[in-house]
Amino acid sequence: MPVTFHLSLFWGVMMQLSGRSFISALAVAVALVSTAVYAQKDSKAKDTYTPMVGQEGKDVVWVPTSQALVDRMLEMAQLTPKDRLVDLGSGDGVTVITAAKRGIKARGIEYNPDMVALSKKRAQAAGVSGRATFVQGDIFQTDFSDATVVTLFLLPNLNIKLRPILLNMPPGTRIIANTFDMADWEPDETAEVTKDCETYCRALKWIVPAKVQGTWEIDGKKLALTQNFQMLKGALGDGAAPSQLSDGRLEGSRIRFSIGTDRYVGEVRGDGMQGTINGSQRWQARRMAGS
Repeated sequence: MPVTFHLSLFWGVMMQLSGRSFISALAVAVALVSTAVYAQKDSKAKDTYTPMVGQEGKDVVWVPTSQALVDRMLEMAQLTPKDRLVDLGSGDGVTVITAAKRGIKARGIEYNPDMVALSKKRAQAAGVSGRATFVQGDIFQTDFSDATVVTLFLLPNLNIKLRPILLNMPPGTRIIANTFDMADWEPDETAEVTKDCETYCRALKWIVPAKVQGTWEIDGKKLALTQNFQMLKGALGDGAAPSQLSDGRLEGSRIRFSIGTDRYVGEVRGDGMQGTINGSQRWQARRMAGS
C-alpha cells in the first residue's frame, strides 16, 4: 500500500510556528515523509500498527510530543496523588503513560481506534495499565469533567472550541497545552524546553478561575468586580468616588487585589469569599442577590 501523507493538513500545523522559513519548514516536512515511509515498512515487517508522523486524524494530523516536553508539562501541572489527568487526543499514549508512571490516575481520549489499541499495549508493557486507561471517542463528545488536569496538543481553533468547556470546569483545574494558545485567554505560565526537543517545544499552563464577576458586599460596602478570565478590575464603595481596584487576579479559587495601599488576599467559595488584608486583618464578602 502506498504511503499517503496529507501535507495540506500537516502544513496547517507547520504554519503556526513563528520564525520558521519556508525552506526549513519544507526540510522538516521531507524528513517527516521519510520517517513515515520507514515507519510503514517497519510496520509491515512486524505486522503491527505503527503510527506515521503527519497521518490524518479527525481534527488534526498526528505529530508526536517529545518526552522532554511531556515531562515539563507534567512538572508545570504540579501533580499530586489525588489528581486525575485526562489527555485530549492522546495519540500514542506517551503523556498518559508518563503520568501513570508518576503514580497519577490518567486517561486518554483518542479518536483513532488503532492508536487506542497501541496505547493500551504500551501501558501494559510499562506496567501501568491499572492507572493508565484509554478510550476511543470524540473529545467534544466524551465527558472528562472529573479531570483535575487536562493536557492537549491541538491547533488554536480547536483550543478555542474547547475553551467554554474548560472554563466551566471546577476552579483550580490545570490546563496544560503543547505549543498552541487560547487566543485572549492568556496563560498563567509558559516554558520552553531547549534540551532533547527539536520542534513543538513550548508548554503553556492555564488555571481555571473562579467566577466572581458581579457585585459583592464587603464590610458594608459594595465591591463591583469585572472579570476577564483570571484578570480582575473593579471598585469598592458607593457614591461619586469609589476606590478603584488594582492588581486584581484569580488563581483558581484564590483571589487577590489591592485597594489603595491595602492588599487583599483570599479564597472564593461559591457565593462567598474571605481572607486577610495586609496579612492580618480579616475580610469577607458575599455575592449580592441578583448579581
